[in-house]
Amino acid sequence: MELDDIKSAWQALDARLARQDALQLELLRGQKQAQARRNLRPLVFGMALQAVLGLGLVLLGVGCWRQNLDVPGLLVAGIALHAFGVLHIAFAGIVTGLATTLDYALPVLAIQKRLRLLLRVQVLNSNLCGAPWWVLWVLVVIGFAGLSPQAGQLETPTWIWISLAIGIVGTLATWWWSARGTRGARDPLARMDDGADGIRRNLRVYDELERFERE
Repeated sequence: MELDDIKSAWQALDARLARQDALQLELLRGQKQAQARRNLRPLVFGMALQAVLGLGLVLLGVGCWRQNLDVPGLLVAGIALHAFGVLHIAFAGIVTGLATTLDYALPVLAIQKRLRLLLRVQVLNSNLCGAPWWVLWVLVVIGFAGLSPQAGQLETPTWIWISLAIGIVGTLATWWWSARGTRGARDPLARMDDGADGIRRNLRVYDELERFERE
């Protein structure tokens, strides 16, 4: 066999191996894309529930403050419920939009960047819409009480004030715990359940895919 024949055979083998690598990478990307979509389904479903909850808070808040314009405590509680309801709906829409419009045909680095943005938004959502439920459940009780025609004539029970105080402390503690986990604490218990586990799993999936592409 002459040198040119050996060279041609070697080039053909290289081309065949390159095609096999490309095919294997394409198959792997397809598998990872399907896995990534599955990982985000619980998050999207959770955001749908959050939007419904937000709508309920808005309706309750509006009903409370409109009926108690002359009762400062109930007026403030109703406005707070209204505001938190809008916040729940807004963040549910933003998170859902980021999750459902993610283009898995983009380069891996672009997908990783989008997932990190989604993670930051969801952690913020968890802190602004999740942690305050230490206090919000008390406001919900007050909001339902404010729908009563005799609400303005009733005194605020002591347990409401105690619950509000405990709720404020609990909210601040939850924020501190979340910030501690965000700074990279190794203890998995240092991070509260912020609903972003699917996003983190996807980041690990695409980290593996990135390493495979480099190799």
